[in-house]
Amino acid sequence: MKTKINSFFKPGIEVKETGNYLECSIAHPSEAIKANAHYFGNFEWAEEYLIYCHRSNSFKTRWTAALGDWTDKIVVDIGCGPGNIFATLKGKPKILIGIDVAPKSLEIAAEVGYTAVLADATNLPFISGFADVVTLNAALHHCEDMDAVLREAARLVKPGGLIVTDHDPQLSAWNYTGIAKLMWNFRLFYYKIIGHGIHKTKHQQFWGLACEIHHKPGHGVTKDMFEKLLEPMGFKVNVFPHNNELGAEVLEGKKGKASLKYQLGNLLSGRNPNADTSALSLMCIAKKNMDYKHLSN
Repeated sequence: MKTKINSFFKPGIEVKETGNYLECSIAHPSEAIKANAHYFGNFEWAEEYLIYCHRSNSFKTRWTAALGDWTDKIVVDIGCGPGNIFATLKGKPKILIGIDVAPKSLEIAAEVGYTAVLADATNLPFISGFADVVTLNAALHHCEDMDAVLREAARLVKPGGLIVTDHDPQLSAWNYTGIAKLMWNFRLFYYKIIGHGIHKTKHQQFWGLACEIHHKPGHGVTKDMFEKLLEPMGFKVNVFPHNNELGAEVLEGKKGKASLKYQLGNLLSGRNPNADTSALSLMCIAKKNMDYKHLSN
């Protein structure tokens, strides 16, 4: 397993084979890493996530349009969880590396078809510029330092390669104010009363919320964030706002409509619910210039 991707590791990196995944030690795990390791390290919760999340036909067609044909390409999926992207898209990449912090999720991802690696996304153990494609799906908002993770992801991309991110909340859409913010906070109170929210139990709900670090009012990703971080690293950046239910049409500039509760949240915050800035998620598709030179690993 290690020999398959050994040439991609930085010199001196210690890599341990643990079951069916590789492990690079994380010396000082952040609170976000601990929360994600706990939630996605629960086999039942990780399995549920694989079955029910990011498996729709709209997800598949949107991501297929964004990535193109990844046959015989080197793909790195950061925050791979139990392997949702590949489980949904299938295909025949040359090498498929999945990176996460949750052992049980990595075990499932390995069964799905990943070469699974436990590592810190803010300090990846890989050399620069070896990947044809780097993906982050619903991953950035689970990390305390989204900028650092995005920079590390971009560093791995070879000239001419792609980085694709999706399903991170757009800051301007989720930045509820006034009555909308009161309703958001009441939702958490309501969860406490009934013992759970969309999850099965209070315990699962607690950890589900704990690992979504930037999915709350005043947090999220922006078009400006992607452009400011990726353009200096040699990327041409395209950002597509959408409301999660459309497929390849998103790349044509269509957003789709958010459900009524999210439209209401934007209206009560004084915003046009049909504006680009009110779309729930941003998909970023960035291609690295062919003449970009990596200065270091």
